[in-house]
Amino acid sequence: MKRLLALTSLVLLVAILAACAPAPAPEPQVVEKVVKETVVVEVPAQPVKKTVVEFWTTDNEEDRVNTYEAIAGRFMAENPDIDLRIIPIEEAGVSQRIATALAANRPPDIVRMGVERVAAFAADGILDEDAAEAVIKALGEDDFRAGPLQMVTNPATGKRAAVPFDGWVQAIWYREDLFTQVGLKPPLSWDDIDAACDKLPGTGNLIYGLVLATDPGQNYPHQVFEQVAMSNNAWPFDQDGKVTMNTPEMVAALKFYTDLQRCAMPGPQYWRGAREAYELDQSGMLFYSTYIMDDLVEGSGMEAGGNVQIAVPDLAKKTGFASKMQGPNDSATYGQLVTMGIMKGADTAAAQKVVQYFLTGQDYQDVLKLAPFGKVPVLKSAVDGWKDLSPFFANYSAETLNQIANGYESMQRWLFRPDYDTTERAVVGDIEGRLLISQAISNIALEGSMTPETAAQWLQEQVEAMLADRKK
Repeated sequence: MKRLLALTSLVLLVAILAACAPAPAPEPQVVEKVVKETVVVEVPAQPVKKTVVEFWTTDNEEDRVNTYEAIAGRFMAENPDIDLRIIPIEEAGVSQRIATALAANRPPDIVRMGVERVAAFAADGILDEDAAEAVIKALGEDDFRAGPLQMVTNPATGKRAAVPFDGWVQAIWYREDLFTQVGLKPPLSWDDIDAACDKLPGTGNLIYGLVLATDPGQNYPHQVFEQVAMSNNAWPFDQDGKVTMNTPEMVAALKFYTDLQRCAMPGPQYWRGAREAYELDQSGMLFYSTYIMDDLVEGSGMEAGGNVQIAVPDLAKKTGFASKMQGPNDSATYGQLVTMGIMKGADTAAAQKVVQYFLTGQDYQDVLKLAPFGKVPVLKSAVDGWKDLSPFFANYSAETLNQIANGYESMQRWLFRPDYDTTERAVVGDIEGRLLISQAISNIALEGSMTPETAAQWLQEQVEAMLADRKK
């Protein structure tokens, strides 16, 4: 009995120990992990289709082209769908180049040009007036000065045919110190200009009284002569639309102008020779725009490179400014408005963006900064910034600066005569575009192949023929 109990106890003990023992470890299992690799496939981006905008600019000197290119670069960074191409051209060749481009069906989209071209191009129907109006309204019509807006208005449509951009005022710049020294009056009247022409050669270091604009291939002679003509009440048309290029007033203006060659530098001359002769103390007067003001301080750039070394200390402070000319029958001032025209056939939206960009904020100031005295802003909001663009302002009197700042309100041009219609304004643009006045002046003053009378008659015939063509 004891043996049975002992055996039973042993069995129970083994059972208890077995229950308390840890469970055996499970057999290891192989788990297959499938890793899916993500493959990135680069799909080539579709090329952006760009609109090409050709911008022809008569701001064609290297530093100016560089500035235009820099502004264009900023524009394209903000408008990657537009390829803006800056193409420099010569001022005198604008009309011919446009004609050639139209014949090839490859006109530019935008043209920076003088206002004298606007009337002719508007009459030809090649300017997008609606696009110009849209830019003016987008910039704020009230921000534009009234004079420039009136100058670009097409009287036939009542619309602005181009967008005003900048401009300058023309004057006779003269050696005020030498005028005072020899008792000459400022060169404001024909008589005073004639007196200075005869007196100045041999005064101090001067060789010539002035350098006369006579180069037949430049529009500079036209710009100078037009003020002379207006100061004698000589105009291309009378109030009835009759051509008046051979009137006694026009003949007298041609005679007065070309007679000044007696005291002028020989040979065909244009603005570069006039500027350099004045800076080098060789001539005592020059007809020039306000572009000259910084050049009279630091010397103008020469064609071969470098700057003219001004021969007269403090030349700018010794220089007077005679912007108003008094003739026998009238008085006249002269100035220029530069515009941007959008051509018909351009991508209107893209071209408007470009023109607006160049007239906005710092980009506009960058353009004005290229030549602050020759680029008077057309926007009221830009005037304060413009006044800070150059230290050269300090070299001129407050009176001179005021005349420049307000120049748009007083300047006159054959083109702006109120009673001229669209056709007559177009012919005025043709007269300058075809360099008729420049050729006539050269033929009288240099070649001797015409007299003032025969030149006036030749001009009469040329302008009558152009008028007839415009009326067809």
